Amino acid sequence: MSVSEPADLSLVAASPGTGTGASVSAARRRRNLASVALGNALEWYDWTAYAVFASFFSAQIFAPHDPKAAVLATFAVFAVGFAIRPVGGVLFGWLADRKGRKTSLLVAIACASGGMILIAVTPTYDQAGLLGAVVMLIARLLQGAAHTGEVAAAYTYIGEEAPARRRGLWASSIFASGTAAVMVATILGAILTSVLSKGAMASWGWRLPFVLGAVIALYTLYLRRKLDETEAFVARNQREGTGPASRRTSLVVGLWANRAAAARVFFMGAALGVYYYTWAIGAPAWAVTALGIPATSALWASVAAQAVGLMALPLAGALSDRIGRRPTMITFGIAAAVLAWPLDLLARGGTAWQFGLAMAAALVAFAFLGAVYPAVLAEFFPTGVRASGIAVPYALAATLFAGTAPYLRQWLGQIDMDGAFVTYVAATSLLTAWVMFRAPETRGMALTEKQ
Repeated sequence: MSVSEPADLSLVAASPGTGTGASVSAARRRRNLASVALGNALEWYDWTAYAVFASFFSAQIFAPHDPKAAVLATFAVFAVGFAIRPVGGVLFGWLADRKGRKTSLLVAIACASGGMILIAVTPTYDQAGLLGAVVMLIARLLQGAAHTGEVAAAYTYIGEEAPARRRGLWASSIFASGTAAVMVATILGAILTSVLSKGAMASWGWRLPFVLGAVIALYTLYLRRKLDETEAFVARNQREGTGPASRRTSLVVGLWANRAAAARVFFMGAALGVYYYTWAIGAPAWAVTALGIPATSALWASVAAQAVGLMALPLAGALSDRIGRRPTMITFGIAAAVLAWPLDLLARGGTAWQFGLAMAAALVAFAFLGAVYPAVLAEFFPTGVRASGIAVPYALAATLFAGTAPYLRQWLGQIDMDGAFVTYVAATSLLTAWVMFRAPETRGMALTEKQ
């Protein structure tokens, strides 16, 4: 199929009981899924660990004589990880579409592992001056690019590898593994801060999560060496050849030919980024700083809420396999918008249980988007530009919307404009409903081009 053909024409209905990769055994499919899910979990674990332990290493690495400046520098470096994502989207999208999904997944986890190793061995300001800050910056650049590469390749791989009739359920493993990783990093922070003194945490304790993450990342790299390439990618190579002449269509041309799908990814990514980073990533810090809830109480309330959201994800994914992607995701858009104000009021009730209940309800609503999102994105594009079509608009949306959501919430709260942020969350949620109302239904489609 030519790249100039609309993406939707590349999708053909799967016959009952079949899907992409039909010749791959069930056991190998489960192994492939576990390998991809573990790597995806590590990406989310890394980002959460950096945020959780930032208060302990900020003064050690950046400005020991000015704690406030150190914290600002720490989160500025954190933001750099978002700024580099569009670059990572272009590079890893190209790699996955040209060299294979497996190759991109291997490089992504290698970069993530390298970043965690660098953070674990970063010298302090007293030991090496500004060198420590430079090492930390390089680590975050690696991890920021790797995160986009992981997302694009993982979404594409799961979409192409999953049986067509159960793709929604399989795709839910992406955010399920990510949510589990966020919980692990949060719980690890609670355990370490309870058993180690403040001095020990500042000196060496904060390095332990990154050492653990690096070890698991290296093991994941070993597992991914045994990944099977997806049959959709292999079949495309067999039809079109593997020489340079068969790869001459540029990224820009491919995205332009599928611009409607790319626009859907961007707008849905904006809604997903705002909602997830508001209620899953930024909520615990907001509960402590804005609502005055004790840190320990906010932490455990968040873990309980994340557990509820985790259980909802596979249910929502399976539901989309029965009723379709469009009604499932439209349900999120409407429910999230309608509940935006009530949940905000509930969270502000003043107690940890009220905050936790609001967060749990929000994450259940999110499941109707997060569980299905990876499957829908893979179903929007033809094989030749699938990873790039996901990576580039997703990375742009993450940079503009996801990374700014927690900070925007805090800033608007400080100037007594909390209502503006709630309206912002509701509006971006409704955007998903509008996008999916206009999008084609893709449930049950095989991710292979017409012959």
